[in-house]
Amino acid sequence: MPGQAPLSLFSLAQRSLSAQLVRMNAAASNLANAGTVSGSEAEAYKPLRPVFQTALDQTSGLATVDVRGVVRSSAAAVREHNPDHPLADANGDVWTAPVDENAEMVEMLDSSRQYQNLVEALSTAKQLMLDTMRMK
Repeated sequence: MPGQAPLSLFSLAQRSLSAQLVRMNAAASNLANAGTVSGSEAEAYKPLRPVFQTALDQTSGLATVDVRGVVRSSAAAVREHNPDHPLADANGDVWTAPVDENAEMVEMLDSSRQYQNLVEALSTAKQLMLDTMRMK
């Protein structure tokens, strides 16, 4: 972050809120595609995983997070023998998305709580600023 103004509490929180939103959206997409079936392993839905990197602001000494991207998981699709399914391959197999619904729910709940904590911290900071301005 060289050449930028030092991070303020509000810009720090904004970056963190954005990161939590990426986590929630990835988990929501994974949950929405849990249990989807395809005719081959290559076509099966692969879960999304956000990639984060810590960013240190040298001027203020504050650390925040950068979203480096969102990648597809390398988890293998689950093969199920179901010859009656319309998408079954020549062997009678279908492939389901390798989504752990419980893990995705935990991810969504954790990111939601982190988001809520950040909103609460911003609300507290705002209230302290207003109280300080009233004292003058």
